[in-house]
Amino acid sequence: VQLVEAGGGVVQAGGNLRLSCAASGLTLSSYALGWVRQAPGNEREFVAVISNSSVDTSYADSMQGRFTISRDNAENTVYLQMNSLKLEDTAVYYCADTNIYGTDSRLYLYWGQGTQVAVSS
Repeated sequence: VQLVEAGGGVVQAGGNLRLSCAASGLTLSSYALGWVRQAPGNEREFVAVISNSSVDTSYADSMQGRFTISRDNAENTVYLQMNSLKLEDTAVYYCADTNIYGTDSRLYLYWGQGTQVAVSS
């Protein structure tokens, strides 16, 4: 199983980025997919999760209304559209899959290597 994130980079505050996570070695449609981030010196923080059918999504309060998670099961890819980025969104962003839809990242199974997002002033 391999999850590979892409799309990170440096963006000015207020800007947008779209992250992607390509999966191989598993049938993505069987799993919920989540995004988790970790800033330097901080613990991992839940960002968003989407159910296997895309019917359900959940977001951390601070991302609600700014971030949108989506998936394309045919392409085995999940996306995170991040708008109106803030300095505090700077972190490494990871995607992960889970058999159990939920916001507890301790239940997530396979993780990607992460992609760095840096928001500048």
